[in-house]
Formats: sequence, C-alpha cells, structure tokens
Amino acid sequence: MRILYYDCFAGISGDMNLGAMIDLGVDANYIKKELEKLNIDGFHLKFEKAIRRGISGTLATVIVENPDNEKHRHLHHVQSIVNKSSLPKNVKEIALQIFHLIAEAEAKVHNIDIQKVHFHEVGALDSIADIVGAAICLDYLKVDKVLSSPIQLGGGTVKCAHGVMPVPAPATALIVENIPVKTGLVQHEATTPTGAAILAATVNEFTNSINMPIAKTAYGIGQRDVSDVPNILRVYLLETNDELKDVLREDAVVLECNIDDMNPEHYEFLLDKLFSEGASDAWLTPIIMKKLRPATMVSVLCCTHKVDLMKTILFKNSTTLGIREKQVAKSMLRREEKTIDTQYGKVRIKECYFNGESLKWKPEFEDCKALAIKNNVSIAEVEKAINELLFCKH
Repeated sequence: MRILYYDCFAGISGDMNLGAMIDLGVDANYIKKELEKLNIDGFHLKFEKAIRRGISGTLATVIVENPDNEKHRHLHHVQSIVNKSSLPKNVKEIALQIFHLIAEAEAKVHNIDIQKVHFHEVGALDSIADIVGAAICLDYLKVDKVLSSPIQLGGGTVKCAHGVMPVPAPATALIVENIPVKTGLVQHEATTPTGAAILAATVNEFTNSINMPIAKTAYGIGQRDVSDVPNILRVYLLETNDELKDVLREDAVVLECNIDDMNPEHYEFLLDKLFSEGASDAWLTPIIMKKLRPATMVSVLCCTHKVDLMKTILFKNSTTLGIREKQVAKSMLRREEKTIDTQYGKVRIKECYFNGESLKWKPEFEDCKALAIKNNVSIAEVEKAINELLFCKH
C-alpha cells in the first residue's frame, strides 16, 4: 500500500505542492509534457533546489511570460480548457473538482452565481498550472490514499484583488470548513485558496497519526522567506508490503447513544442528515434498557475530523443527552466507481478489488430503480443484466 501524507505544519500553496511532488520523485519533464496537453501558451515551469532555514527542498515557480496580457477567465473558460485537453480522465476530474471548490467559495463570498465568478487569480496561468499540475502529480504517484495533518492557515492580513483581507482569506475560510486547521504560527497567509482546495479535493482523511513506515520524505519550498518558521511543505510517501493488497486501513470513530423517548418517525430524518454530512455509516439497533424499557441505539461511523459535526447533528436532531465515543480501525477493499452501458441504459457501479483482482461489484440501486421504471421491468431483471454483463467482462 502507498499513502501520500501532507504535513502542513507551515501551510500549503499551489507552487509549494508542485515543489514537494518533484522532491518526492515525480518526473519534472513529465509534468511539463502533460501540461502542454492544455494547449495554452504563455507560461513555463522552473524547478530548482532551494533552502529554507537549513532545510533543502524543491522550489517550483510558474513563470508567466506576458503577465500584462493575462486573460481573466470564468469557471466555464477553465472547464473548457481542461475538458478539451487530451489529459487522462482522472487528471481532468481531480483538476475540475479543485477549480469548482474555489469557484464555489468565491461565489459565496461575493454572493454571485458560480459561473459569474471572475477568476482574478485562479483563472490565471500560474494557478491553472498549479492546479492541473497537482492533479497530474497525484495521478502519477498512483497512491492508494491521501492523508493530511491539520492545515496551518497563518495570521495577519493578505493583499487580494479586492483589497487587504484578514488571514485566512474569505475563500480559504470557506474551503476549509469542516477541516481541522491551526492558526497564528506565522503572520502571513500560510495557506492559499489553491493550496486549501488541493487538500479539500484530494485528502481522504485529516489526521496527526501515521501508522505506516515512511519510505520517503520530501519538501516543497515556498516563495516567502521572512520568518523563523521555514516556508516549506513537507510530504511523506508511506509504503508497506502488506500481503492483503487493495485493503485500505484508516482510523475512525464510532459514536453511540441510547434513545427511548423519541418519535420513531424522526429516525429517518436523523439518519439522512448524518449521511448527507459525511457519515461513513449509521444504523439503528433495538435494545432493552433499565426497567425493561424498549429503546433504540443510534450508531454512527465517521472519520476522525467529522466527530464534532456528527455529535452536533445527534444533539440537535435527537433527544439524546449523551454520546459514547470509541476509536476503531477500518479495513476497506479498494473500490472504483464507474458507469457501464446495459441493454436498459447506463448504470453506475462500485467495483471492489482484492490482491489485484476484481472481487465483487454493486450497482447503484437508484439507477437500477430508474431503469426498471423506464423500461417497465423488475429491478431483478435490471440487476441480472448488469451481472451477466460484468461476468462476461471478467
């Protein structure tokens, strides 16, 4: 298993991320060649060794050749550039997700439609290179999982296109909602909107715990060198030669509470709310409490950084007065989501792998239901067609 771990003790920016990836082993010429697939001119990348407070790493710089002639782009312009390129599908999906997170945050900050967001910085060539470059690097590394420490945001103020803003910048503050953060280590913008969005779009879990051997340590050097804290991004490549390939492991938390005084009709709303806010799983168990009172135990499985959010939902949307909490370890099969064509129409499926081979798959029930209604057949017939098709492929 290979895991990429971001140690954001001094923050993260797009260029720091690129530098860290090169320092970790991503081929610089490969990044440059892949970026050419965007079919846009006016910039080039420069990678060089640099030192911050005695720590050596890679400094990445996106050089815009004619900054005065830079185009100001909207989200649909950027989406068109990425979609029309010959980049791999996975790279496109990651890059577009990062762009969308930033555009969504900017739209909320300025209270405008997302497609009307004017990309003063993110639509510029250097940010396009940073974001698409991040997607290229992640695809190149072929890691099974991405983890990160809490993100250092910094402090003080930052000069933006709209004037001087407090750190974190408004867009950054929205992007990192529900993500563990720290502030105040330095009096400058330690994490940019681009850096925050890269993490928000790609990190599977935010944790301080590293439970695997470190195969390699790398450093991305930042452009700033004005404080005693080194302006660097540290990343680790964690590797283990597990016999159980394609089995992903992560720390998680189980929250439990016993309820004997709530309207049973309210449980559906509670579970829907938990799932919509990111619970990995949630379930109800009938139990008998003291004095033989029938009751229901509500259980929630979630990532460590979702614990406070899940507790808030339980307290606000149930009658419980207390919640139990316990740390657990999860083992999960590696899975891929894909869409297949059947005789009834397109269906999304989740395919799971074990030791390098496809082990099982599960079609999306809502897709099967919709096709059954559309074609006036049973759901069982739709599922049968899916299974026959997948059995033939395997």
